[in-house]
Amino acid sequence: MLDATRLRVLVAIARHGSVTAAAQALNYAQPSISHHMARLESETGAKLMERSGRGIRLTDAGRLLAERAEEILGRLDAAEAELAAHLGHRQESVRLAAFGSALGTLAAAAGSALRADRAVTDVSLVQAEPPEAVRMLRVGEVDVALVFRYLDAGDTTDDFRTGVPDGGDLHYQPLLDEPVYLITPTASPHAPPASPHAPPASPHAPPASAQAAANMLADHAGHRWIAGCSRCQDFLLRLCRSAGFSPDIAVTTDDYAAAQALVAAGLGVTILPGLALRAMRHPGVTATKIPGARRQVLAITYGGPPEPLAATALLAALASAAAMFQGPRDPDRSGEPGPRSRLAGQTSTGREAGA
Repeated sequence: MLDATRLRVLVAIARHGSVTAAAQALNYAQPSISHHMARLESETGAKLMERSGRGIRLTDAGRLLAERAEEILGRLDAAEAELAAHLGHRQESVRLAAFGSALGTLAAAAGSALRADRAVTDVSLVQAEPPEAVRMLRVGEVDVALVFRYLDAGDTTDDFRTGVPDGGDLHYQPLLDEPVYLITPTASPHAPPASPHAPPASPHAPPASAQAAANMLADHAGHRWIAGCSRCQDFLLRLCRSAGFSPDIAVTTDDYAAAQALVAAGLGVTILPGLALRAMRHPGVTATKIPGARRQVLAITYGGPPEPLAATALLAALASAAAMFQGPRDPDRSGEPGPRSRLAGQTSTGREAGA
């Protein structure tokens, strides 16, 4: 049986990079750290550390066990907190990790609703991109994580887990299917001319929406482009390849407010999902829906049912908030979300730009 205290020592060494730093972090004497590690190696029958110059480093076995130990200890801490809440020894709280545009929209609306309904006593929100949010979920630092995946007209799979982190203990709840928009300056006197020809049709005719999206993007092939986070940039490249060109990426930023300001200044064009425009809309840009392009937002929990009551309440609040954001609000002729569509009283970090 693995000892939880020794696992905490191993995790501290992995996090801080040395026995000395781990001892300081845990407020242990250094010989105590060495003793715990020797006992852990004896219990596992594996060499977990080895000398490297004047210091030590974890072996492959040590790193593997440290990764699993971080997850195990996180779940133990979460179980203690849930039991304490159940017994009434601690106020019930819930923690959510969300990417930028979801933090400023879905998470803000859900957190406000939970506080108004007094469904939980404390709501903790943290901004994290999907991989980090899932890591935090696995190790028990949050109770729910929000992630996303991009789809275009050529995606026909019904499995909403495709393109998001996998794992048998991860449970997904689809929340929102939102459009993706081409963002161009409202007035761009110095913009390069549009491409005169659409890309040639392939032998296997794509769906009409895919061809329409390709034509729209091909009209901007001569422009410079503003790319976002790695997933957003991958989606941009995929769309542009389908339109027959490789985009000239001038700027990369995951700040959707900055991306819109750069577009308004005539420094490029970009694409953004609907939530980014809901969180903050620059008056100097025009948003045009890209046919067939969309982003799915999903809530993830960890472990088997039933969910803790606070997590269940948060999931319900997120679903209600998502219903508010499904589809454009006050669309104008271009089918874009209404200008400066920000939630009342809401502030946004402005992070996590679309590509």
